[in-house]
Amino acid sequence: MTRWTALRPRRAARAAIAPAATDTATPRRSRRWALLGAALGLLAGVVAFLPAAWLARGIASATDQHLLFTQTRGTVWSGSALPVLTAGPESRTALALPGRLEWSLHWRGLSLELQLRQPCCLAAPLVLQLQPGLDRLRVTLLPPANGGLVGQWPAAWLAGLGTPWNAVQLSGTVRLRTPGLTLEQVAGRSRFTGEATLELTHAATPLAPIDTLGSYQLVLRGDAASGNASTITLTTLEGALQASGQGQWGEGRLRFRGELRAVDGQEGALSNLLNIVGRRQGALSVISIG
Repeated sequence: MTRWTALRPRRAARAAIAPAATDTATPRRSRRWALLGAALGLLAGVVAFLPAAWLARGIASATDQHLLFTQTRGTVWSGSALPVLTAGPESRTALALPGRLEWSLHWRGLSLELQLRQPCCLAAPLVLQLQPGLDRLRVTLLPPANGGLVGQWPAAWLAGLGTPWNAVQLSGTVRLRTPGLTLEQVAGRSRFTGEATLELTHAATPLAPIDTLGSYQLVLRGDAASGNASTITLTTLEGALQASGQGQWGEGRLRFRGELRAVDGQEGALSNLLNIVGRRQGALSVISIG
């Protein structure tokens, strides 16, 4: 009897301790969840307020510093900057557009949608869809509503790219039109699907003593599904300086050959310009890339 009487209080004591251990574990789990929630909230806050300068660094890296976003304001998700063209890393040549470029970036399903606005140059808000993936990026330019016109820029802005643009000092207007274009970058290689037309109208230069050189268009066509390289075609719309050329963009490389010549009666006026922009072959000036 004595033995059983002595054991009963010990069991009762253990039973009394067990609920206390359970009560202690519950607050610990609650604290862990609270800390995890705080960490996720902090991360979301940091992402939401990433400075626009981060986007500027990405643009500079992707374009080998030929396009810079300066005087940035706001965040990666909503901000503005001044676009500047340069001749590349450590270049002393740079030229900015007169108006700021504004953007807004937000998620739409599994894709990001980027809207660009620039009163000086874009005909309407420009909409880009970005689909990131593993070692790939797909960017789709949605067709503009106003007849395919994306925007127009002063040709003088090209002088920021350095040679030969800063020597030629072109004036005129550059326009971009497209019915829709998709750029896919896979493992560092770019492929195009769609069509884009770049027009240079009423071009002129102080290197030629005539009012205008003419108007020209450069057409890019691509079909990534075919596996073929995108084609580039240069033609003259009108003018004293006749330009033509063919090229391809594929496997991460650009290959292009163009020819410039003066119309009859303008050889003397355009001779100096032809000597500067290309390699002279008799009456022709040849431009080769790649």
